[in-house]
Amino acid sequence: MSPLKISWKSILSKPLSSALNSLLVAFGVGILTVLLLASSQIIEKLNNNSKGVDLVIGAKGSPLQLILSSIYYIDFPTGNISLAEAEKVIHHPWVKRAVPLALGDNYRGVRIVGTDTNFVKLYALKVSEGRFWGRDFEVTIGSKVAKEQQLKVGDHFYGAHGLMESTDIHKDHAYQVKGILAPQGNVTDHLILTNIASVWRMHDHRDEKHDEHHQEEKEITTVLIQYRSPMAVVLFPRMVNQSTNLQTASPAAESARLYSLIGVGVDTLKGFAMVIMLIAAISVLVNLYNSLKERSYDLAIMRVLGASRRKLLLIVIMEGMMISLAGALMGIALGHVLLEWIAMYQDKSHAKLTGFIIIKEEAWLIFGGLAIGFCASIIPVLQAYKTNISMILAKN
Repeated sequence: MSPLKISWKSILSKPLSSALNSLLVAFGVGILTVLLLASSQIIEKLNNNSKGVDLVIGAKGSPLQLILSSIYYIDFPTGNISLAEAEKVIHHPWVKRAVPLALGDNYRGVRIVGTDTNFVKLYALKVSEGRFWGRDFEVTIGSKVAKEQQLKVGDHFYGAHGLMESTDIHKDHAYQVKGILAPQGNVTDHLILTNIASVWRMHDHRDEKHDEHHQEEKEITTVLIQYRSPMAVVLFPRMVNQSTNLQTASPAAESARLYSLIGVGVDTLKGFAMVIMLIAAISVLVNLYNSLKERSYDLAIMRVLGASRRKLLLIVIMEGMMISLAGALMGIALGHVLLEWIAMYQDKSHAKLTGFIIIKEEAWLIFGGLAIGFCASIIPVLQAYKTNISMILAKN
């Protein structure tokens, strides 16, 4: 009989003990799987959504809040800023591209973003159906918005005041869908885009013929900036912060800060998972050691019948590795299922995680499981190597 079959039969001879050891490994690997999948998706989303944006300019307040609201659209803006003051920095020689944003409305929780063609260039947007917005109250919607809200080109809908609620509906003007964006794999898949004038008119209840969009009274929410030269990285934010009433925030710096805050909890959970896996390794070790003692006579008989020490050692090692490998595979599957279950309860669709992906780092978890089984087998293997066949046979 091959060493693999012998190891397998040994595992089946004590199913409860073997199952417990595998479950301990599975719990540790499962937690690590969730953390790896979640952290990789968070990093990818942070990078994809902030790609190409060097600086965000908005009202004074929390820089992190400014980034979350204007890059990731998962927080409330710090306030509005004067268009006239914003244009002073928009046309600065150090600015290559400036993208104004006007926020304030939503449709069933989906944010309506007033902007211009620079937004299209910044994210390299393309339409899969229809065209980009042109006139007031025309919109181009993200691919996920079209799917989740069941909107198509030509449909009309009413926006609501605020970024979350859908109670204060603007029924004076209806938006019309003119185009649907091709999937981008970033936050634009979850936005409704229109021009800034539409946002202004939606909130302007004055007589438009008498008082039409006075430039000096108009406000926007934020401006996304691309630098023209490396020199601007140091000088431009300082100039804006010191000479205007505006505030600057760096997406790179704030994203790193955000991830460092998340990382504290991630590191804690990783430590917890490592402790579980250490306990699993000890449990597998004890199980193999006890199993070896129980089977010492059988192993001695195998030696007498011609089995080499190498074959006996291989049997013990394979038993430990099979138990831990089964646990690692169960843990990876458990981690995917658990993350998908967590994603079902996430509010923001554009920040949702998913368990339906596979990352290359998961291969290391399998190797880690095998390593646990191998390391746990070392002491039992040494014990088996030192076994005195004549003494065991004499006692029995």
